[in-house]
Amino acid sequence: MAMMIAIVGFGQSWNVALAIVNLCLISAVMSMGLNMQWGFAGLFNAGVMASTAIGGLTALLISYAPVSKAWSVGGTSLFAALISLLLTIVAGVLVWKKTAKGKKRSWRMTAVVLTGYLFMRFFYEQGTAAIEAVNPAKTGFLGGMGLPIILSWFAGGLAAAGLAWLIGRISLGLRSDYFAIATLGISEIMISILKNEDWLSRGVKNVTGLKRPVPYEVDLQQAEWFIKLVHWIYGTAEDGESLSASVMHEAMQLSAGVFVKLCYSALFLAVVLIILGLATRALNSPWGRMMRAIRFATQLAMGKNTPDRQVFIIGSAVIGISGAMLTTLDGQFTPGSYIPLRYTFLIWVMVIIGGSGNNLGAIIGAFITWFVWIEAEPSALWLVSHINVFLDESNPLRQHLQEVAPQMRMVLMGLILVLVLRFRPKGILPEEAPDHY
Repeated sequence: MAMMIAIVGFGQSWNVALAIVNLCLISAVMSMGLNMQWGFAGLFNAGVMASTAIGGLTALLISYAPVSKAWSVGGTSLFAALISLLLTIVAGVLVWKKTAKGKKRSWRMTAVVLTGYLFMRFFYEQGTAAIEAVNPAKTGFLGGMGLPIILSWFAGGLAAAGLAWLIGRISLGLRSDYFAIATLGISEIMISILKNEDWLSRGVKNVTGLKRPVPYEVDLQQAEWFIKLVHWIYGTAEDGESLSASVMHEAMQLSAGVFVKLCYSALFLAVVLIILGLATRALNSPWGRMMRAIRFATQLAMGKNTPDRQVFIIGSAVIGISGAMLTTLDGQFTPGSYIPLRYTFLIWVMVIIGGSGNNLGAIIGAFITWFVWIEAEPSALWLVSHINVFLDESNPLRQHLQEVAPQMRMVLMGLILVLVLRFRPKGILPEEAPDHY
């Protein structure tokens, strides 16, 4: 992988190479989270996208400055809607506990739910309509808390863990195939909410300009220490004279981009190493050994229940952290970009290729998968351009090759997956079974 990334750096640019590295590191966090669920506990989670999106939303809510006018016109109504919801829940619980089972309890529960829903809906529609009408071209939503975005990495993990707890309460009792369908459905519901609730996330209008935990390129190009550093690195021309102003300006721009990406790489690598260390310690602890032993043997043989909910929550929290990291890297939150192909299928491919149940396998699988996904298109276009040299411009094959070249990533990913399943079904770095099995 280091060699391939170096080839991209020398052949294309180091900005491209480091961009790939950063996305590979984020994908490694995602694949480790899924590996905890599938590789350690055998949970077929088809809703990885939901945890990623919740992490991304948390980055928005933590780092974006609050929109004071939106809060002033709609905050009170939303608070009243929240109070109505809480009172409905409390009243429903009291009616359920205080009323004997029968028609009377059913009628009272129906009355409480309908009354609460009507009040909640009234305040909710009133508040959201007012919020979304506040300068919708620029804001039209409540904004966030204006805190450093790096805090959202922790908050994103907690938010995804909370969502996983709720999903687990609903779905973990289902059979594995039904659990997969349920998690996929809940994931689509969450994405639909993010796309349509403009007051919360601006929906498909997106939110840009999120705060960064690293310097901006423009600020670097004006910093004296950075200017001196670039001059020291590039030195002088081959003839001994100073480089021209235009050459130094271009070098300054490229160097600023590389420096920013290196800063991101350092942050993301630290997260990967921390999660890897914690996951390894947990797996080698009595809790981790029991969990793996139950999966390798049977629940009946061990006389204990598999800690499915714990693993599901922890894995989802890790995926939520990666979602916040991705939004941090992009500097924007785009609900429309969350699609199952990218945020569920590819993550599964990473785990399968790397080796289910092996943390290092999940990381190398993430690097391989994402590298191929990014570089397949430019490599195919480069190959087609050399093939077309031997074809006449009127040759239909020439036009066909140009049209299908961008789709080679699909072919390559399918081919790699089939080859791994055929010749290395346990992945590149297979999981080692417990010693006593």
